[in-house]
Amino acid sequence: MSETERSKPVITVKDLYKVYRIGENRVRALNGVSFSINRGEFCAIVGTSGSGKSTLLNMLAGLEKPTKGEIIIVGEHMETKNENQLVRFRREHIGFIFQSFNLMGTMNAVENVALPLTFQGVPKRERMKRAKKMVHMVGLDRYWDHRPNQMSGGQQQRVGVARALVVNPEIIFADEPTGNLDSNTSREIMNLMQNVVREQKRTLIMVTHDNTLAGFADKIIRIVDGKIVDMIDNTETANRDSVEQTDKQGGEKGE
Repeated sequence: MSETERSKPVITVKDLYKVYRIGENRVRALNGVSFSINRGEFCAIVGTSGSGKSTLLNMLAGLEKPTKGEIIIVGEHMETKNENQLVRFRREHIGFIFQSFNLMGTMNAVENVALPLTFQGVPKRERMKRAKKMVHMVGLDRYWDHRPNQMSGGQQQRVGVARALVVNPEIIFADEPTGNLDSNTSREIMNLMQNVVREQKRTLIMVTHDNTLAGFADKIIRIVDGKIVDMIDNTETANRDSVEQTDKQGGEKGE
């Protein structure tokens, strides 16, 4: 990807508001949010519970309608689309990584990864071929025929990452992707996601309350009470940490 391509915003948010009515009260979950995310960028949206970060993610994904404002993704206005158009857009452009994994208990790893391709009408042989390729990419060759209850939390989330990637999405949304994992496994998953962005040239938007996890991202957006209070370019730090982690893993393999 050229620098020109990378510098082009793939997501632009302009003056975004979300107001909920609770009885006689009006609660501003988002209060005039504006920012952009470039193609191939890893962005972390950071905030405490109730800050508005999950509401923002839902609106970026077209799961909630804004009260006011614009959301432009790959040149298309999300706020003007109807539900059928949003479903089609998500199917064609977006992958999701969930906190609770959301794997099908009756399916093995490859079948879980292949599932989104079913909704795209991809023939079974092609579905399985692409799914096995993704399972290999996330390092689960030995577990491709394991069901979720035969895998650890970290292994299940690797399946979740592979499932998000198998549809070849331009954008991946991750909602507290390590929320159910221990600290060591969380770092493994974050390194995996960081490598995906670098190698697969994806755009990744992650919501988290954890500042340590946010440090893996190229851009950090902090949100408090529905407003952006800080926006940090973390590219140099994220790239350095990624190189250090790669060198460390290479050293361990050589020992």
